[in-house]
Amino acid sequence: MINAVIVDDESKALESLSWELSNLSDEVKITASFTDAHEALDYLDKNTPDCLFLDIEMPKMDGFQFIQNLRNKNFPVVITTAYNQYALKALKNQAIDYLLKPIDTDDLAETVEKIKKYNAKNLTAERLEEILINFNASSVQKKITLSTDGKLLFLESNEILYAESDGNYTTIYLQDGQKIVLTKKLKEVNEILPSESFFRIHNSYVVNLGKIKEFLKTDGYVVLESKHKIPVSRQKKSDFLERL
Repeated sequence: MINAVIVDDESKALESLSWELSNLSDEVKITASFTDAHEALDYLDKNTPDCLFLDIEMPKMDGFQFIQNLRNKNFPVVITTAYNQYALKALKNQAIDYLLKPIDTDDLAETVEKIKKYNAKNLTAERLEEILINFNASSVQKKITLSTDGKLLFLESNEILYAESDGNYTTIYLQDGQKIVLTKKLKEVNEILPSESFFRIHNSYVVNLGKIKEFLKTDGYVVLESKHKIPVSRQKKSDFLERL
C-alpha cells in the first residue's frame, strides 16, 4: 500500500488527483491532503508518507520553496503543474517524476509504478543497513559505525583523532588526514563513540584520549599526536584530569 499526501492550493485539482489515484489502484491510499503549504509542512514534520504529490504554482510558497523547507525528506516527491517549463528544475530538486495538468491516467499509472520501485529499492537499502549495523554490534571486535553521504563507515577507535561541533553538524577528523562530516549534533556523535576511548573536553570537541600527547595546564589545551591543539573547558577540566 502506498500512503500518499497531496499538496495543491486549488481544491478542485486536489480532489481530482485524489479521485484519480483512488480509482487507479487499490494500492494507493490518500492519507492527507492540503491546500495550505504551511499546514502540510507541519504534518510532514511528524509523518512520513510513501509519496508526496506537490503542486508548483502556489501562493506565498511555491513547490520548490516547499521542498527546501522540508525537514523530513525521506520520501519521493512527484511534481504536478499546469506549466511544462518546470520539468528540468523539478529534476534538479530530486523529484522522482513530473506530471503535467490535466494529468493523464496512463502517465499517473507509470508514476505509481516508479513510486513502488523507488520505495522497494530504499526498503532494501534500509534493511541492508540494519543488518550491517546489527552484525557489527554483535562482533567480538566492535567498530564505530558512522552513516554519511548514503554509505556506512566502520572505523576503529584508533583511526579517529577528534570530533568537532558545527551546529547541527559534526566533523570527524581521522588519523590519515581525512574529514567526515555527519548530519548529527556532537551530543549524538559522543553517544556513538566508545566512552572508554573518547571524552568530551569542551562543548565543541570530543577527543580520542589515546591520541593526546600533552596537556598544557596553564593555557587549558591538549595537544594531539597530530599537532592539533584542542581547548579544554573549565567545566570539563577536573573530570578530564580524572580520566587521565
